[in-house]
Amino acid sequence: MSGNTFGRIFRVTTWGESHGPALGAVIDGCPPRLPLTTADIAVELAKRRPGGGLASTTRREPDAVEILSGVFADQTTGTPISLIIYNKDAKIEAYEPLKEIFRPGHGDFTYQAKYGIRDYRGGGRSSARETAARVAAGAVAQKVLDTGGIRVLAYTLELGGVRAQTFDWTEIDQNQFYCPDSEAAASMAARVQDIKKQGDSLGGIVEVRVQGCPAGLGEPVFDKLDAVLAQAVMSIGAVKGVEIGAGFAAARLTGSEHNDPLTPKGFVSNNAGGILAGISNGDEIIVRAAVKPIPSIAKLQQTIDQHGQPQTISIAGRHDISAIPRITPVIAAMVKLTLADFLLRQKAVTCSR
Repeated sequence: MSGNTFGRIFRVTTWGESHGPALGAVIDGCPPRLPLTTADIAVELAKRRPGGGLASTTRREPDAVEILSGVFADQTTGTPISLIIYNKDAKIEAYEPLKEIFRPGHGDFTYQAKYGIRDYRGGGRSSARETAARVAAGAVAQKVLDTGGIRVLAYTLELGGVRAQTFDWTEIDQNQFYCPDSEAAASMAARVQDIKKQGDSLGGIVEVRVQGCPAGLGEPVFDKLDAVLAQAVMSIGAVKGVEIGAGFAAARLTGSEHNDPLTPKGFVSNNAGGILAGISNGDEIIVRAAVKPIPSIAKLQQTIDQHGQPQTISIAGRHDISAIPRITPVIAAMVKLTLADFLLRQKAVTCSR
């Protein structure tokens, strides 16, 4: 298994490198007769497009997607959907000085160890640039979720130690950090400016809420919904931890505090995060992702080269200060891909009833 494909029924394979000619995705298993245009995908790609905020790289990519197959007369045909996004602002020469040096925090060392060869141009396949294909595929997955009335909402909960204290859903698209708290967003901007001057980077937390998900999605034992959601989100390079519902806070609660009482009107609380025994319970699904700081920083760092010799490097160039907020739509996309796959898998179960 190459590890480039995700899903069982709604299957997505991404391809391409950071500074190659293009990148994209092939989606197999998408049902026919769903409305789909490049404009639908462009809306989502715009949310992760580089060069749009304080924390973002200055790399300018239009991220214009082309649909090569699987769509006719603005509807899916049921055949494989092929999407392509051309790289327009690659600067290969910027990576020549680093071609034999392992950058701390990147996949340079491990890719070399695995394959004996690596694409040093921006990290190649391990670059966050690959996630543009995921976001494009996630827009297609949303078309499947629309048939079930499922909505996925993602936002920045915390950035550089600044945490949202209030939650105004209308505020999320009104600031550059996709934060539901306008005051926290202003503090995040100040924090980013300060860290940028220091030549450093920041991490944070993204929260995703899924509304309208029916009860019954998920498989017993190994393909639990929360297990696959965790895998999906953890497959994003900058993510180092995933929580569902109460998450790690559950370890500090008693059973009586953690259990969600049931009433004829539904659950009283939601410590389970909308998932019980690996199956959705009809309540709001809550997922949080811990995002590490961007490893490309201007501060001096110790490392080695491909010959095992010690080196000291400072990474200049076009790099994000934080993966947030551009990672937010990527995490949302992986949640959408997971739910679309499970929604289609569940139809195979319910059609026999």
